Amino acid sequence: MKPHYTLKQALESLNHAVELSLKDRQRMEGSVAFLQRYIAQSDFPIYGVNTGFGSLQHIEISADKLSELQNNLLITHAAGLGLPIDSMLVRAMLWLKMLNISKGFSAIRPIVFERLAAMYNQGWYPLVTEQGSLGASGDLAPLSQMSLPLIGKGFLCLKGKQTISASEWLKQNNWLPLQFGPKEAIGLINGTQFMLAHALISFRSITQIFKQLPVISALSLDAFDCKMEPFESIIHRIRPHAGQIAAAAEIRAILEESPIAKQPKKQVQDPYSFRCIPQVHGASYDALNHCISVWETELNSVTDNPNVFEEENIVLSGGNFHGQPLALTLDYAAMALSELGSISERRTYLLVSGQRGLSSYLADGAGLDSGYMIAQYSAAALASQNKQLCTPASVDSIMSSNGQEDHVSMGANAATKLLRVIENVENILAVEWLCGVAALKQRDLKTSPALQRGVDAFSKAYDIDHKTQPMQDLIASAKGWLFPRIT
Repeated sequence: MKPHYTLKQALESLNHAVELSLKDRQRMEGSVAFLQRYIAQSDFPIYGVNTGFGSLQHIEISADKLSELQNNLLITHAAGLGLPIDSMLVRAMLWLKMLNISKGFSAIRPIVFERLAAMYNQGWYPLVTEQGSLGASGDLAPLSQMSLPLIGKGFLCLKGKQTISASEWLKQNNWLPLQFGPKEAIGLINGTQFMLAHALISFRSITQIFKQLPVISALSLDAFDCKMEPFESIIHRIRPHAGQIAAAAEIRAILEESPIAKQPKKQVQDPYSFRCIPQVHGASYDALNHCISVWETELNSVTDNPNVFEEENIVLSGGNFHGQPLALTLDYAAMALSELGSISERRTYLLVSGQRGLSSYLADGAGLDSGYMIAQYSAAALASQNKQLCTPASVDSIMSSNGQEDHVSMGANAATKLLRVIENVENILAVEWLCGVAALKQRDLKTSPALQRGVDAFSKAYDIDHKTQPMQDLIASAKGWLFPRIT
């Protein structure tokens, strides 16, 4: 595995098999050998290696019990609850954990890596549930669930379909359950890989939203016959936030050749949801780009505890497992995305309002035909739910482990909430796109050539007659067109 990855490279790597390089193997073997020497020479207890865990850290464990200590840790910490997470998230967790332990600061043997790689490469993903992590001593519960099959416990799913017990999976491969060495189990379950996997998969969706948002909003601008004045570059030159400048430039580029955009307007100004697209979209762009930079740092970090420093001849117990950097940015990302959904729903509301020569609810004979009335209701419901989901998890903390773990990040809750916000935003944007397409058909002029080709291709690909097709099907078609699912 490479020493440094971008989020994009990490996502691309999820499509390929994993193999332990000779350099990584030597680094891992070296850290294991060093820890064994360190244990033999040290007069002091080493947390999680020859002591109990959490508030039990004062209890020393004898040398003949160290393997049992690690196996017991895995079984007792696999306390996850709730629904199973998506198989792609588990795949990402496995990949991130392998990257983490390959760096040689965890004293984990290559055979452990190779068993994780076997699950990953074969497509047998451990059953991991969405609840149970406090996001502080690492993602203990979900990472324990992910690691259980190594000792013949738990269950695995073949790409989210067929389920077998871990003992069956080991039997298929003619393997016995692993007996962990000192620090191996704690190295597996300490870390931020559950939270980070959610961030990584969220990044994929955010990238697609960045791509489609300007197209969708540009269509709405033309469909509502808006002025282009608010997008002039000199306006943004005197308030030069990077995201704002970029958002304005996107709209100018898309609508540069639009006959609708060029025709004279009756109104002096447009409502904020159109006029302030650069300011609102741009602020979210900047916020999300900050989150992405934090996630990339975390991607290339070591987040278990304690850490083994062979060159410095020391084993140190610290707090790199604490998820606060992720918790804050996962919350921030949810808020930034929620705002994109919020302003989108307002544009939809205006498109169906019966103004500027458009029919009420974009219906063919309002009254007999309700048009897109309830599509806007659905978008409003999701926008409202996003506001509720944006209550930050990262400002919460519950003391655990008898006070030893007295401040936790709750980043795992922020992570699972973020995926729900993303799903809602994609649906809200799908509704806006549908309404933009319907409104554009009521105009005498066409939009810019490139955007018109996109509208025409969508209309050709799907039956979007709202009088014959249930509205839910139309929304699903729009979402599938804009945000195709990658498996």
